[in-house]
Amino acid sequence: MEDLRIGVIGAGGRGGLATHAHKPGHGARITAVCDIRAEVLQDCRTAYGEDILTTDSPDVLLGQDLDAVFVCSPDYLHRSHAGAALEAGVAVYLEKPMGITIAECDEILRLAAHGQTKLYLGHNMRHMDFVVTMKKLITDGAIGEVQTAWCRHFVGHGGDFYFKDWHADRRLSTGMLLQKATHDIDVLHWLCSGYSRRVHAMGALAVYGRVGNRLSEPEPRPRHSLDHWPPLAQTGLHPIVDIEDISMMQMELDNGVLACYQQCHFTPDYWRNYTVIGTEGRIENFGNGEEGTVIKIWNRRRNGYDANGDIEIPLQPLSGGHGGADPRIVDEFLGFVRGETVPRTSPVEARNSVAAGCCATDSLRHGGVPVDVPDVAPDIAGFFAPTI
Repeated sequence: MEDLRIGVIGAGGRGGLATHAHKPGHGARITAVCDIRAEVLQDCRTAYGEDILTTDSPDVLLGQDLDAVFVCSPDYLHRSHAGAALEAGVAVYLEKPMGITIAECDEILRLAAHGQTKLYLGHNMRHMDFVVTMKKLITDGAIGEVQTAWCRHFVGHGGDFYFKDWHADRRLSTGMLLQKATHDIDVLHWLCSGYSRRVHAMGALAVYGRVGNRLSEPEPRPRHSLDHWPPLAQTGLHPIVDIEDISMMQMELDNGVLACYQQCHFTPDYWRNYTVIGTEGRIENFGNGEEGTVIKIWNRRRNGYDANGDIEIPLQPLSGGHGGADPRIVDEFLGFVRGETVPRTSPVEARNSVAAGCCATDSLRHGGVPVDVPDVAPDIAGFFAPTI
């Protein structure tokens, strides 16, 4: 099998995902990388070989003979970078979220559909064991017909990762109900086999707006430390902080399921808890794939709370980034490029998670009014086969 020739735009940070695609002689190799930081390019030469192309220009990279490209640049550049790759006829792995506005997402979909170019979205939580296990159990009828669901997201490292760089500026990120919640909205949609038609939300900049220690120029890669505690003692925040550090949204799905999502960026711990309730029981995750993660199901009536549940499924931790999800999603993308696999996430579903987050952000910033989520244009949606 001849190696696919792979490029990477935004090779630092999340661009490290592409290391799972570098398998010279076994189906794929990284041949070109793009980043604005010289030290990142040097790291790539060390990782992938001195003979690869390294550049700070996406146009130069896309001028190479490539079969596919990973677009892992900051979210506000996704439309530009993914759009250029699609127009060049190169298959695209686009890191979530697809864009920072609904219009950007719809334009990316149009470019892929009109050029009939392969577009793959990096919603790697659909490849995490605890999410996959919950989806299978729900599909198999473990809790009957799904009626409602919610997610509590404790973003313990929020002050380090999202309030010290471009994420903190709503012009570049829209807000955390888009940037950070896109994963969780997509998972809720997947577990509930639907997508948001109407949303409303509330939120506030409750803590980090009171932190006066700001950088004059933002750092490209904020440092994460458990010593950055309590939250009001944070230092070196982005010069602009105008996004919410608490947010919550409610969703009415197209199939009648009601869902909600809560996010806080100054909790002492970091994890997600999903709860899904059906006509015959409730399912929850405790842990996100690390040691001790367990899925529990309650499907017998009782008085009071039983912490053990009726069914308990322990999960073993897997190697690889994000609890083993990163190597899985890269393998699926490479198979998709070769025409061997069908993606677990469709671009339309990825767009719908962004659309729900954008509409919820609009609601949050306009008094919590309900907002209807617009559909994808029918001619564009028809190009992408649904996977739900």
